[in-house]
Amino acid sequence: MKSPLVAHIIYRLGVGGLENGLVNLINRTPPDRYRHAVICLKDATDFRQRVAGDVPVYELNRSEGQDFKVYARVYRLLCQLRPAIVHTRNLAALECQMPAWFAGTPVRVHGEHGWDVFDPDGTNRKYQWLRRFLKPLVHRYVPLSCHLESYLRERIRVPEKKMTRICNGVDTSVFHPAPDGKPSIADCPFQSREGQILIGTVGRMHGVKDQPTLVKAFIGLLEWRPELRATLRLLLVGDGPLREQARQMLESAALERLAWLPGERSDIADILRGLDIFVLPSRAEGISNTILEAMASGLPVIATEVGGNPELVVNGVTGMLVPKEDPGAMATALKTYLNDPGMIAAHGAAGQKRVVESFSLDGMVSRYLALYDELLNTRH
Repeated sequence: MKSPLVAHIIYRLGVGGLENGLVNLINRTPPDRYRHAVICLKDATDFRQRVAGDVPVYELNRSEGQDFKVYARVYRLLCQLRPAIVHTRNLAALECQMPAWFAGTPVRVHGEHGWDVFDPDGTNRKYQWLRRFLKPLVHRYVPLSCHLESYLRERIRVPEKKMTRICNGVDTSVFHPAPDGKPSIADCPFQSREGQILIGTVGRMHGVKDQPTLVKAFIGLLEWRPELRATLRLLLVGDGPLREQARQMLESAALERLAWLPGERSDIADILRGLDIFVLPSRAEGISNTILEAMASGLPVIATEVGGNPELVVNGVTGMLVPKEDPGAMATALKTYLNDPGMIAAHGAAGQKRVVESFSLDGMVSRYLALYDELLNTRH
C-alpha cells in the first residue's frame, strides 16, 4: 500500500527561503511515511534539481495578471493525483484551496511563510478579505513566526485551534563554521583571511529585501570612518532588480571596487563561511532561512526588527536588531562590531549554539509529519 501523497502548491520553485524549506521537508521525509508532489503555478528553475528521488514537479505556467484558467488546471491535476493532503504556501497559492476543496482533497493545509512583495506588511484590505473568504476551506494554518500567527489571529480571525506554528529548520551538516578559520570564497576578489573584513547579505534582490539600505549604511560608514576603506568589503549575493540599483549607488560613491555583486550563486554555505558579519536589511520577513543559515555558520547577524527576525536574533547576544530602512542605525551596528572583534566571535558562537539547540532541521520535519498524521487521523 502506497504512503499518503502530499501535494505542495507554490507559486514558483526557485531560489528562496520558502522553497528551500519545502525541499528540505521533502528530502527528509521517510518514503514510507509520505510521498510528495510539487505543483508550481508558474514554473520551476534549476532549483528543482535539489529535490531528491522521483518526486514529480508540475509547472502550470500561469500567465501574468489574472489567470483564472490556472485554477481549472490545478483542479484537473488534483483529480488526477488524488492527494491525501494539499499544502499551499503564502498568498500567491492560497486561492488553490478552492480547487482542492472542489477536488475533494481530504486535508487542506496553508502555510504563511512571510509577506509577499505586493503586500509587504499585510495591511492590504483586499488580501485580508481574500484570506477571510477562503478561511473556511483551510483545515490548518501553519504560520512560521509568532508575528504571522498574531496576524492570522487578529486580522484574519483564525481561531487558535486551527493554527500550528512550525519554525524553519537549518541543516547544520551543510551550514557550519569552517574548522580552520575563514576559507576563501570562490571567484571573490576579497578574502577575510587576508585582513579584509567581509560583511554581506544573501537573498533575492527585490522589494522587501531592501539591499539598498545596506548599501547606504556601507557608504555612510566609509564616509564616517574613511580609514576602513583599506579593510572593509561588501558582498551582495543574489539577483533581481535591486542589484543594478545597488551597483549604481556604489558607482556613484566611487566604492564599486570595494563591493562584490556576483548575482545568484549555488554555493551559499561556502560563501557564508567566508564572511565575518551577516546583515539582513529586509523591510518585512517571516522566519528567515538565511538568518538561520548565517547563525549556523557562526556569524553574528545584524537584522531589521521586523516580522520573525526578533524570534531568531537575540539582540546583544547573537547579533543586533536595528529599525528597518535606517542606514544610520545599521552603520552604527556595523561600527560597534568593527570596534570589538571579540564581540564578532562571541555573537557568532552564541548564534551557532542557538541554531543547534532550537532550530534543527530534523525537529522541523518531525513537526510537519506529526501535523499531517494528526489531520489525516481526524479526517478518517
